[in-house]
Amino acid sequence: MSPSFRVCFVCTGNICRSPMAESVFRARIADAGLGDLVEVGSAGTGGWHEGERADPRTVAVLRAGGYEHTHTARQFRASWFDRLELVITLDSGHLRTLRRLAPTASDAAKVRLLRSYQPGGTPAGGPDVPDPYYGGSAEFAECLEMIEAASDGLLAAVRAAVTTGEPAPGEPASGDTQHPPRGTPPAEDAG
Repeated sequence: MSPSFRVCFVCTGNICRSPMAESVFRARIADAGLGDLVEVGSAGTGGWHEGERADPRTVAVLRAGGYEHTHTARQFRASWFDRLELVITLDSGHLRTLRRLAPTASDAAKVRLLRSYQPGGTPAGGPDVPDPYYGGSAEFAECLEMIEAASDGLLAAVRAAVTTGEPAPGEPASGDTQHPPRGTPPAEDAG
């Protein structure tokens, strides 16, 4: 059976935040028993790092968090919109860029901010997952925590869309289900 629902996470260079979100959400989907129905990928708004592996700090924080990870960076293409149900951006700049890139209004509606799915609403710190590229391990760990927290609401929205056969929701999920962290992580302009 091929996946019937496709999600792509997008950040700047596809080496920090979006590969992190891809790994976390892929684990959430597998844990929910939806692995055969949902395909998860990632890309960057730019092609500066195409063909490269994820930033070593991303790989380290994912391993410490108990996430499996394989990745090769790629640039998002407008032609992908027709085969994706959701395009999840990590910050507001990515959101604007991808909505402008979208060929149609319905494609633009597929583009959502990850933290808009955070259970309980957008967090007080704002809607963006900050780029950890110029930081250290603490910034990468904080980025992972933000992604994990928002992934719970995104999972609820995707599960609802997959089980009902309805299109992806236009508004973020308002559920308050919590998914336990897979492990305790250590305490970008490109990412």
